[in-house]
Amino acid sequence: MSTPPISGTLSSRLFDRSGAATWDLTREQFQASLETSLAHAFADRAPSTADVDRYLQSLHLEDLAVASACAAGSGRAWDHFVLQYRPVLYRAADAIDPTGTARELADALYAELYGLDVRAGVRQSLFRYFHGRSSLATWLRAVLAQRFVDAKRSTRRLEPLPETELEETRESVAFAVGTDPDAPRLVGLLRAALKAALSELPARDRLRMACYYARELTLATIGRELGEHEATVSRHLARTRREIRAGVERRLRDDHGLNAEAIELCWRSVLADTGDLDVGAMMDLSRKDPAPDRSEGKEGV
Repeated sequence: MSTPPISGTLSSRLFDRSGAATWDLTREQFQASLETSLAHAFADRAPSTADVDRYLQSLHLEDLAVASACAAGSGRAWDHFVLQYRPVLYRAADAIDPTGTARELADALYAELYGLDVRAGVRQSLFRYFHGRSSLATWLRAVLAQRFVDAKRSTRRLEPLPETELEETRESVAFAVGTDPDAPRLVGLLRAALKAALSELPARDRLRMACYYARELTLATIGRELGEHEATVSRHLARTRREIRAGVERRLRDDHGLNAEAIELCWRSVLADTGDLDVGAMMDLSRKDPAPDRSEGKEGV
């Protein structure tokens, strides 16, 4: 169905609000992104001029500008994206699957987002499917959650995925793209419980977490600094994450009276919108941790 044209005045106003010029995106390119978003939103009905205005005003315009510029090949926009959104993807990956599989999927997304495949002279960037209706962070988490579902299905082609797993993955995707009216309160409770659990970690576990999340060191680099094998660091981090989760859930249950369903909703709410739920920022690096003891981990325990 056809949609009313976007007036030049509205288009210019939205362009200015978006900051698209920062990423060397032209007005014509940004208007094309607006028109694509509009056509996608009203594929099943013809909107009125008021509907068009209301819809376009509701978009996450700054995020749409960044995504459109990345799709167009702007190096400046891509550098900004990697700096701002890599932590978002990694935190979402750890929430989906603490074993590390989702992190590998997050890394693999970059090639699709960048658009290495070129057809008829056009880069086939995954950003073309972002229309600004949600925040870019929420959209990325939804894409990652769907990739995780697809990967799980592909490894079990010869047998159907159990219904319980299907339901869990459906809910993960739903919460990644949706919002819940109680989500801000739940995220606040979880944030406080997580911060308390992090503060009570044994010194060496805390040091590993700080190296990995706050300093963003690789497993190999952490292993060299602590005198541990890379695999040992990975195992300890996985164990620490499990212990942190158990501690967080205990606090939510004992201190706030949440039942199992409400606790699960807390985690899913965080997956939907992690916001400033940054483990690295919670590590309180002003607190002095002991220097690495290189005597531990030599045997790969």
